[in-house]
Amino acid sequence: MLAYIAKRLLSLIPVLFVVTVAIFLIIHITPGAPAATILGIEASQEELDALNKELGLNRPIYEQYLSWVSDLLKGDLGQSLYMQQPVGQAIAEHIGPTLSLAILAQVIALLLAIPFGIIAAYKRGSATDYSLMGVSLLGMAVPSFLLGLFLMLFVGVKLQWLPVAGYEPLSSGLWEHLKYLILPGISLGAIQAALITRMTRSSMLEVLNLNYIKTARSRGLSETKVLLKHAFRNAFLPILTVIGQTFGVLVTGAVVVESIFNIPGLGQLILNSITRRDFAVIQGVVLSVTVIYVGLNLLIDLLYGIVDPRVRLDRK
Repeated sequence: MLAYIAKRLLSLIPVLFVVTVAIFLIIHITPGAPAATILGIEASQEELDALNKELGLNRPIYEQYLSWVSDLLKGDLGQSLYMQQPVGQAIAEHIGPTLSLAILAQVIALLLAIPFGIIAAYKRGSATDYSLMGVSLLGMAVPSFLLGLFLMLFVGVKLQWLPVAGYEPLSSGLWEHLKYLILPGISLGAIQAALITRMTRSSMLEVLNLNYIKTARSRGLSETKVLLKHAFRNAFLPILTVIGQTFGVLVTGAVVVESIFNIPGLGQLILNSITRRDFAVIQGVVLSVTVIYVGLNLLIDLLYGIVDPRVRLDRK
């Protein structure tokens, strides 16, 4: 297992290399310059050139890239041009709200999706099945920002059950923390719930027709035990894959929802940095999110061996 983990970690090196090149080139090729944003439209060309020289932006792009990668290898993500603080510190201050929102959205998605998927598979072809699949299709069709606006209007403004915007850290209390995240969590988790529901149904349908399920039923086991202990356990691998992928999407895709609900997470940080042309912060946030996404995929792959012993046998 250790050799396998080491091999997977080594395989991440070319992936991260390509990501760093892509991030750096896209950001530096995009029109707009930090010096012009900082000094304003009235700045002279001499002032712009002086600031570019001070920031090191007048050097060839390959030198800037090599300098950035060299700092990365030392654990230094650079210095923010506007916040006057290290990029790593800025990310650490903003990653908490994003992770809290992503975890809550994933929990909401799983609490809805897995029971709905199992019931839809068990009731295949019935009105219940069609209704649940219709709801999941609707969940995939409605954009998260539109659902968020509806929730803000109905739950926050009309019913006044929950705050419509803002954020409170966990240190303020669990309920104070959660009540600001419930509406954005539902908005962000609805699409993921729809995807997991459909995958759960599809995976369960494949398993429910196998012989060992018929054998379990012939032994007089209850349907609940057959569905949960025998069918769902063996249908869980593809579901686990989707869960890992959707959580990565939740972390990376929270930009719009965080903006709507005014949550000071990575989404708000990167949007502000794009507006300000703060290269170091943009590069640091995108790279950090990529590492999180790749790490989640590695974790899900390792969990395969725990969920299904046959995966471990295949690796041997």
